[in-house]
Amino acid sequence: MNRTSAPADPPVAGAWEGLVTAALLGTDRRTPPGCPPGPKAPVALLDRAAAETVRRRAGLRPARAAEPPRSAPQDARPPLPPAAARRLAMLLTDRPGTAGGRRGTAPDLMELLPQWLAAADARGYAPPPQLLPALLDTARGRTDLRPAALRFAGPRALWLARFNPEWRFALRSAPGGDGALPHPPDPDGLRRLWQEGLFAERVALLAALRSRDPGAARDLLATTWATERAEDRLMFLDSLRTGLGPDDEPFLEQALADRSRNVRATAAELLSALPGSALAARMAARAGACVAVDHTRDVPTIVVEAPHECDAAMERDGVVAKAPAGRGERSWWFGQLVEAAPLGTWSRRLGGRTPREIVALPVADDWQGELHAAWCRAAVRQRDAEWARALLGEPAAPEAGGPGAVSLAERAKLLGTLGAGERAEWVAGFIAAHGLSEAFQLLGVCAVPWAGPLGRAVVDALNIARDAGSYPWSFSGVMGLAERCLDPSEANRLDGLLAVPDEQEGASPGAGGYWAEAFQRLVTTLRLRAAMLEELGARERDPREAVTP
Repeated sequence: MNRTSAPADPPVAGAWEGLVTAALLGTDRRTPPGCPPGPKAPVALLDRAAAETVRRRAGLRPARAAEPPRSAPQDARPPLPPAAARRLAMLLTDRPGTAGGRRGTAPDLMELLPQWLAAADARGYAPPPQLLPALLDTARGRTDLRPAALRFAGPRALWLARFNPEWRFALRSAPGGDGALPHPPDPDGLRRLWQEGLFAERVALLAALRSRDPGAARDLLATTWATERAEDRLMFLDSLRTGLGPDDEPFLEQALADRSRNVRATAAELLSALPGSALAARMAARAGACVAVDHTRDVPTIVVEAPHECDAAMERDGVVAKAPAGRGERSWWFGQLVEAAPLGTWSRRLGGRTPREIVALPVADDWQGELHAAWCRAAVRQRDAEWARALLGEPAAPEAGGPGAVSLAERAKLLGTLGAGERAEWVAGFIAAHGLSEAFQLLGVCAVPWAGPLGRAVVDALNIARDAGSYPWSFSGVMGLAERCLDPSEANRLDGLLAVPDEQEGASPGAGGYWAEAFQRLVTTLRLRAAMLEELGARERDPREAVTP
């Protein structure tokens, strides 16, 4: 028996819009199209809307299928041991919180994540693929973690980042490496990516190529330099810090004439880091004309005659003419000239003296602070360890712990030019002589884990502060650093500090309990760090390997 279906009503133009309007105004005020007025109008409206919804969905034409994404690249590194993978999942999901402002004795897992990432990357492991989204989310929320997190995450994380706008930072922040370059090396592919890629991809490409072949990266940048936006030129120019050398000088000299003041300043800074550059020679001549030794006094004394103007040539070489608020123009110009002059200038200019002898000379007319601060910036920029030692002085010297010519912030930067062992030794001596109250900035530049003498100096100083009844909150920053930086092998030596000390007369009320809690957290954290390293050192046994009894 044949059944003939009733023909469907033809679609009414604007029917859906009419139904929406009637629903918004109400069926008492607007009768829905195709529905009779009256008390049954609301039900009729809903029926009509349901039928129209089906019509709209059924009437859509299928869109053309998009190109499927390319497969994720392979990560040739070995997978994490299972215990380490579980630890990573725990670190990524930890959400630290404190009740009433008191931390308790539990370790802060998020503060241990940077060390875990560095250790895992150093051992050459690859992260579990299912943890890549959490790893990218964590890196998005913590910019300090991005270099280590992206280096450990590897090429698959960069591939994944292209599918989520919130992860696009990974394309811009990825550390330079072969992962950003076409494989195998393809000159045409490099040029095409440089000319057609997204800005983030171009930054990553330039950084990667610069780390492998500085000259090729500079030549690639030169091909489009004239057409780049000022803010892009600044970002690209900054990438030349990697592998900076004399061959970069012609390009940087050309950039001194750039339209952008920031680009000119960055080019001048980079040139001043090249002691043999023409700009460094010009700055040496200008700075040398401002400084001399006066032998007519009782002792040889440095005298300063700061420049009286900032001419166009000085501005072209990166000297900023306008001084900050509250700063004299002449001292501002003088500081910039000394900072940019090669430090080798001063031995020749000041009678063949060594850096230590030069720093020891008195400086007339209150110019010592400005001169020494500029020398500090020059030593940091030029990575000159001999000058850094001279400016640092002896850690036990009285002025090392007070408001001398070289501030604590400047000392911290100078320490960064020294080797890890020498750095730790100087800071340990500083703490032994001056305590912990001024040592926080200095501890922050020491290599992790702290060397034995430095770790013992910190623990001894904390113990002295506890026995003196000091406020434990004053040392919370140092205690937090100790949790992350003290060698885990020191945990057993700290067991004697876990008891609540007797409260002495004049001590802060309740301080003993807080100290015991802080030391308990320190010991727990150190043992957790030791367990983390042990997990990363573990390796799954191959079933084919023979088992030795």
